[in-house]
Amino acid sequence: MRPPRVEGPPRYEGPPRVEGPPRYEGSSRFRRPLRFVALGDSLTEGVGDPVGDGVWRGWAALLADGLAEEPVGFTNLAVSGSQTRDVLERQLPAALALRPGLVSVVVGVNDTLRCTSDIRAVAARLDQVYAACTEPGAVLLTACLPDPGRMLGLPGALANPLARRQRAVNTVVHALSERYDALHLHACEGEWTTDRALWSADRLHPSERGHRQLALRFHTLLVERGLATGPAPSPEPEFPAPTTSASLRWLATAGTGWVARRCTDLLPQLLTLAADELRHRARGTSARLDLRASAAVSAALGALSVPEQADAA
Repeated sequence: MRPPRVEGPPRYEGPPRVEGPPRYEGSSRFRRPLRFVALGDSLTEGVGDPVGDGVWRGWAALLADGLAEEPVGFTNLAVSGSQTRDVLERQLPAALALRPGLVSVVVGVNDTLRCTSDIRAVAARLDQVYAACTEPGAVLLTACLPDPGRMLGLPGALANPLARRQRAVNTVVHALSERYDALHLHACEGEWTTDRALWSADRLHPSERGHRQLALRFHTLLVERGLATGPAPSPEPEFPAPTTSASLRWLATAGTGWVARRCTDLLPQLLTLAADELRHRARGTSARLDLRASAAVSAALGALSVPEQADAA
């Protein structure tokens, strides 16, 4: 089968219930010709799945090839390092101009890795993005993601604050995915997060095998809804896994740059959060931190319903 057409740069392309507009019930077929647009960060850009000459492929391009028997239009707008603000302000307008029938929005981890992390702002932005994508009738794909602190193997005092932030983002994604009837992939836990063969050397991005697993799981969701008619992506890698020396070389170059950027932005606040974590642990009051985070999520989701209630009144 012919590969999907890729546009753009040279790369493959219990949560609180939030009431919203009537759900899009889907259809047994996409409108033709199908166009699939992918939004997000490095995960969707394809980092961890190299196909030569500095080109990333990734799960979205692999999924595009199995959406239909005939080739589909595919555009990958995801950019490494993107936060929800970048998706809303930069990627979304370009996506809407393409009038896609299928849109994936997988983003949020980078928001947790910033000192400006704000779950209320994340919820508001995702609500706007999901609403804009589904209003014309496009099918929406979403996913919740693993906690980066656990994936990196950070000590508890450093990992726990990041875990709370990622749980908060995942709770928001769950609630809004239900609101907009998205096809949601629960990818934040399970065996796939612990299988080292599915992850690249940096422990934050899937390997080729991991990207193939994501594509296969999204394909299954679409088949269950009667929306994918092409062959399922193969779970077996096309290219040999990077050697240990190649992985170390990547970590020493691109990986080191990533860590340096995150350290200047997140590390000072993370150390403050870790100190607070240790104080609560010593006092036996760690549960208060979890309650505080849960309250922030509830407030963020609750705020999204206020304008609709006001309009109804």
